[in-house]
Amino acid sequence: MRIVLITGISGSGKSVALNVLEDTGYYCVDNLPPALLSSLVQTLQDEGTEALAVSVDARSAESLATLPGDVKQLRTAGHDVKVMFLTANTHSLVARFSETRRSHPLSHEMRPGQNPASRRTLIECITEERERLSAIEQLGHVIDTSEMSANKLRTWIKDLVAIERAPLTLFFESFAFKVGVPLDADFVFDVRALPNPYYDLALRPLTGRDAPVIAFLDAQPSAAELLKDIRDFIEKWLPSFKTDNRSYLTVALGCTGGQHRSVYMAERLAAYFHPTERVVLRHREQS
Repeated sequence: MRIVLITGISGSGKSVALNVLEDTGYYCVDNLPPALLSSLVQTLQDEGTEALAVSVDARSAESLATLPGDVKQLRTAGHDVKVMFLTANTHSLVARFSETRRSHPLSHEMRPGQNPASRRTLIECITEERERLSAIEQLGHVIDTSEMSANKLRTWIKDLVAIERAPLTLFFESFAFKVGVPLDADFVFDVRALPNPYYDLALRPLTGRDAPVIAFLDAQPSAAELLKDIRDFIEKWLPSFKTDNRSYLTVALGCTGGQHRSVYMAERLAAYFHPTERVVLRHREQS
């Protein structure tokens, strides 16, 4: 059975991800206690279900500790299990709860000795949730949705689910430092030292995927040198990550605006590794 397990911070887009999977034919269950996961899988398998998506959140605090073992057991039994951990920075989460006027799931929990009239603030709820989920954050692929639209998240979820089971998937992601470093990055490379096409008025409206910008950066010796350094680093350490049974490795390339240099570098790296590795390419600041 194909199983997608969605977890992460409330407000980071878990409902969006679950809806995407439901639209693509997955049997979806929201807020399932991890203790019930194995029995649910067995029941649905007996009924002939081929694809299952389950959302797990911090309200299942008491059984979260069993989740890594449950995932390992399901994989050992032959199921194709993907785990997605969605997160976002606190500023973005506060803005989203304010926009939707919804309360945080943990705001309804009563702490020992707490006055019923005194509940956790939103910031306290987010902090508590991060602590509860910290042990399972690296269980799967971390997706930072801080500066991501719902439409872009839908696209990324579809791309991730479409990936066939493989020893490791390389994600190359371009981003803008002025917006913030992606929380899901395993490695971050700063390419702002390269000449900036932005200062050429003819190149400014273009991106690192356009031929004139590519030609401009191809002509820079520093771009070729930096590209080789990053490529050599990844090639050197990639076998170690595969040996460590990592499923995903995210390499983030950042420049000032996330339009030219970082896009160029991400495209070049993805093209280089594509013939030998499973590669996914994404540009955070572009629709």
